[in-house]
Amino acid sequence: MMHQNEKEIKRKLRQNSIIYVLIGIFVSGLVAILKKTSLLTSVIILFAVAFLLFLNGFIKEKLSTSRRIHKIEEIFPDFLQLVSSNLRAGMTVDKAIILSAREEFDPLDKEILKAGRDITVGKTMEEALTKMAERIGSEKIKKTVRLIISGIRSGGDLAVLLDETASNMRDRSFLEKRAASNVLMYVIFIFVAVAVGAPALFALSNILVEVLSKLLGNLPEISSVSVPFTLSKLNISTNFVLYFSIFFLITIDFLASLVLGLVSKGEEKEGLKFFPILVALGLLIFFVVKILLRGFVSNII
Repeated sequence: MMHQNEKEIKRKLRQNSIIYVLIGIFVSGLVAILKKTSLLTSVIILFAVAFLLFLNGFIKEKLSTSRRIHKIEEIFPDFLQLVSSNLRAGMTVDKAIILSAREEFDPLDKEILKAGRDITVGKTMEEALTKMAERIGSEKIKKTVRLIISGIRSGGDLAVLLDETASNMRDRSFLEKRAASNVLMYVIFIFVAVAVGAPALFALSNILVEVLSKLLGNLPEISSVSVPFTLSKLNISTNFVLYFSIFFLITIDFLASLVLGLVSKGEEKEGLKFFPILVALGLLIFFVVKILLRGFVSNII
């Protein structure tokens, strides 16, 4: 399923990329008509819109796959315990697995049925479980399956082995949740620093450049002054500083979302869900602080 999911994601992204390009053409054309922008600006808008839509679709697909895997990992211990109970009731391995495919185990139930059918048609327990773990695409379940297979090959009681594995998975899940609660303060600190602190500082730097450009631009020409420093007009554009700030805010938000995912869940991709929130909140604070500072400075100068 892992490879199938990747192929499905790539297929959907290829289909959606055509739609994204068409939307980008429409938006850039509309801006060109209303604002009478240059061809280069229209092309930049086209690629920017298409890229943002593509990135949004890619993140959604990845998060959907990640949520599915996480849900399967949560219910996998219950599945193992149910198989163990069925084995103790005297069922064969294939029947014990197939009868464990309950609706409340969705989406794991479909994978359970496939594994049961594989055993029914003659495949070994090891092969069926290995293929099921590969289809699911979870490293945690792959490691668990390898432990189960190792226990089977060493001649252990399968029912007892499944019970102990289920118990160990629950203990590990509890420890992971406890660790996540312990690093909550770090997550809050990173979130506040990136979503509030960085935008406010970038807004301050923008206003500082605007004020200096205005002040130094109005300085009279002085032929000779005996001072250890000289003041001259700034050669930097305020628009450049604005675009630079927005670009780096988005870049910082993306990197911070990966760090948040790594710290809170142990996987970088788990933090991608924070990326849209960080971008929206960061840009909002950036422009609000910039407007407030501009109003404050305009009353002084």
